[in-house]
Amino acid sequence: MPWTLVTNDDGPDSPALVPFARAVARVCGEVRVVIPDRERSWVGKAITRFEPVAVRVEEREGLELHVCTGYPADAVQLAVDGLFDDPPRLVVSGINLGYNHGAGFIMSSGTVGAATEGWVSGIGAVAVSTGTVGDWTSWKAEAHAPETRPRWERLAALAARLVGDLVEAGATELADVVNVNVPFEADDTTPRRITRPARTGYDRLFRPVGDGVFVHDFGGGLREFAALEGTDVEAAHRGWISITALQMPQAVDVPIEIRRRIEAWS
Repeated sequence: MPWTLVTNDDGPDSPALVPFARAVARVCGEVRVVIPDRERSWVGKAITRFEPVAVRVEEREGLELHVCTGYPADAVQLAVDGLFDDPPRLVVSGINLGYNHGAGFIMSSGTVGAATEGWVSGIGAVAVSTGTVGDWTSWKAEAHAPETRPRWERLAALAARLVGDLVEAGATELADVVNVNVPFEADDTTPRRITRPARTGYDRLFRPVGDGVFVHDFGGGLREFAALEGTDVEAAHRGWISITALQMPQAVDVPIEIRRRIEAWS
């Protein structure tokens, strides 16, 4: 029977996991959950090569989880080719705590990386993230508070309906990965916009803590390489839901003048 994989890069303790998996099941039918055993943000589409990956089965609020010691893309690869008799028909990654918008974050995101591994396996994939354009630290603490659970239930239901709408519209067949960013306070009246990835990078990631020792300490600064109009970052700042159809790496058309100069070097 066809089933949908739900994965994430925030691990089993994510406040979004159980509400989202249940909401996706209401929209898409049978759901199986395979996730990393801890938060694995910023790892992109990393695959474990030199260490074994162990998988255990846990239960959270009656939901069965396959929890692995690897990365988000490992979880998808195991779900597709290792753990079950048949592969999923769809990979849904999220809901990530924090927007994954702009080129720099899209390429670094474990949430998007997991969805990309679905594409590598020939399976349609949607990555879903939420966040705020305000104080990230305060928002993340609030998002993990028990009293925020009803808000996660609301957001999960909205995000699952978005996934269903994208599948029905054929977006998961058109795009390699559909990257969705939903404001934490969004509801059914929040505008949806088809966007392109903002050409943005990010500022310093590491802070020194000793002689030759650094820790990850991103301050949130972006480097803008092009205008933000029509992009996923602009949508976040306007409080809109952004839907970005991603195509995996392909060549850029090189103007003939540049092509001739480069090929003349050989």
